[in-house]
Amino acid sequence: MRLGLALGYWGRGPNPAHLELAREAERLGYHSVWTAEAWGSDAFTPLTWIAAHTSRIRLGTAVAQMAARTPTATAMHALTLDHLSGGRMLLGLGLSGPQVVEGWYGRPFPKSPLTATREYVDIIRQVLRREGPVALDGRFQALPYAGDDGTGLGKALKPITHPLRADLPVLLGAEGPKNIAQTTRIADGWLPLYWSPTRTDVYQASLDEAPPGFVIAPMARVTVCDDVAEGLLPVKAMLGFYIGGMGHAARNFHADLMARMGYEAEARHIQRLFAEGRREEAVLAVPDAFADEISLVGPRERIAERLELWRKGPVTDLLLMSPDLRTLRVLAELNG
Repeated sequence: MRLGLALGYWGRGPNPAHLELAREAERLGYHSVWTAEAWGSDAFTPLTWIAAHTSRIRLGTAVAQMAARTPTATAMHALTLDHLSGGRMLLGLGLSGPQVVEGWYGRPFPKSPLTATREYVDIIRQVLRREGPVALDGRFQALPYAGDDGTGLGKALKPITHPLRADLPVLLGAEGPKNIAQTTRIADGWLPLYWSPTRTDVYQASLDEAPPGFVIAPMARVTVCDDVAEGLLPVKAMLGFYIGGMGHAARNFHADLMARMGYEAEARHIQRLFAEGRREEAVLAVPDAFADEISLVGPRERIAERLELWRKGPVTDLLLMSPDLRTLRVLAELNG
């Protein structure tokens, strides 16, 4: 199992420690470093900055939001950074949810998410292969544009720049069972939001068709500390926000996933508290057991024991959400 460093997206401003963490991760032999985006900082610019200050570590987006860019624009970002970094780019994509897509990007959330994802990836693959002009007559993506409000003068184009790699890896952040199953067919890897090494049966049917070499790279908060309960608080804060606030009460993919993992009553309770403005209570309502099973928190010996559960399953890459150098070093030692 390889290790990666997940830096996420910025809060109020850039984290001055991120570059140091990325460089230390490279020194320790970590395979990859990942950035993200929500509705603030973008995923590609910080990754480019990291690329300029490193030489070996792979560079991934976990995730770049599809609604933020047309698929050709995303492909341009990816092939450009792949060239500049010497072939280190890993393109992780996510559809996001209705609140972000419609509230931040001002675009309709697709009524058929699987079709929208499939068309998006298809166009990116065409750009990267550069076998001919990029064209698709899809439900959500049409190249050239053929809408009644256009000029009718659009022309299918072949990318000017030759991509460094036609097989640049594309990974998807998918949560629903059908979406995960499709990911095994159209992508090179999957970026799970929550992964429990004791509940791999939740995903098994969706992963049955995964080909050899398929990447499974979940993110997990990792904290080396003496007090497990205290170390779980940041995990619970993240879960409270995602389950309670990242989606509508009637359509929240994160809450639905928690429910499928055996915590349905708790997920709905957290949603209600968050909707009522009782955010601190929502965080405290996150079960310690759930926060614990999707993270690695506690003394070194406890993390070493629990890490074995992750290593025995189908996970190929563990992406650490870790804010400190000590944790990076301990995990590198424990993973051998």
